[in-house]
Amino acid sequence: MSPDQPPPSPMPYPAPSSGPQLPLPGMPPLATWNQRFWARLIDSLVLSVIWMLTLGATGALEYTLDHPGRQDTAKLLLSAVLTFLLYYVYEGAMLARDGQTLGKKALNIRVAMLVDGDMPRGQGWVRAAVYALPGILSPVVIGWLFWLVNSLWQLWDKPFAQSLHDKAAKTVVVSAVQ
Repeated sequence: MSPDQPPPSPMPYPAPSSGPQLPLPGMPPLATWNQRFWARLIDSLVLSVIWMLTLGATGALEYTLDHPGRQDTAKLLLSAVLTFLLYYVYEGAMLARDGQTLGKKALNIRVAMLVDGDMPRGQGWVRAAVYALPGILSPVVIGWLFWLVNSLWQLWDKPFAQSLHDKAAKTVVVSAVQ
């Protein structure tokens, strides 16, 4: 190397600030926020069914019906823990298998790995954990606050419209129609 030449760049790829840009090779178009909202609404119905089943299984529902205006806090907390653990299994298994929950199937969208658009496989479990498990803290408001921030994050995230659970798993939500 001569003294007139600049030193070689330590990174043979673009600087991190430039980041990947859309479209990535082989990546379907990103899902819209409307598609993601309606898919999550359908999955929230699944969550509601799980919640009602755990309330019944733990006796929390019966206690509340038998004692109007009162609740058995221990049974309610057990119901919350069971609900979000079961929801984690539902979402994690579905995402790991084919990148789609029931809601995503209905809206023709799927979760894809950011680097190559492939199915999330094991990262589906990471994504599901970051989304579902904070719900266990719902009785102390932290879970609901996290869900709100997490769900809205995609509205200002550029360029991939990722929510926090997407960022943790390095995933994006894309069209499933090709």
